[in-house]
Amino acid sequence: MSCPKHKIMETIGKPHLACLATITKSGKPWVRYVMAVADGNMTIRFATFLNARKVSHIRKYPEVHLTCGVTNPEKYNNYLQIQGKAEISTNKSEKESYWCEKLEEIFESPDDPSYGIIIVKPYRIELYSKESMTPEIWEE
Repeated sequence: MSCPKHKIMETIGKPHLACLATITKSGKPWVRYVMAVADGNMTIRFATFLNARKVSHIRKYPEVHLTCGVTNPEKYNNYLQIQGKAEISTNKSEKESYWCEKLEEIFESPDDPSYGIIIVKPYRIELYSKESMTPEIWEE
């Protein structure tokens, strides 16, 4: 079943807590929380320290998986399973366009040399709802 983009964007079109899975250099999975947001093309971005473990994982194995949509198990409608390819950006305009007030608590400025952006380009998204555990699927 095909999944309309607008249903997916209800979850990822605003900042949200997501679990990001990467593959370690020894081929093992590793999961951590990230605060992600997608643009109108469903490209997902989140900030990172450039010396973070996830950066070295992505540089070696760019395939990633994100899960998001449930922050309270008693009050959820949909959640997403997202497969994609990730890349690390230190592009000045990319860093400036992603910059927000919350990042001031972590980084000095958009010019902070330890600040980077991880960009995930999804190629498959499964949308699950509490009404049905059969996913609606969007594929690039």
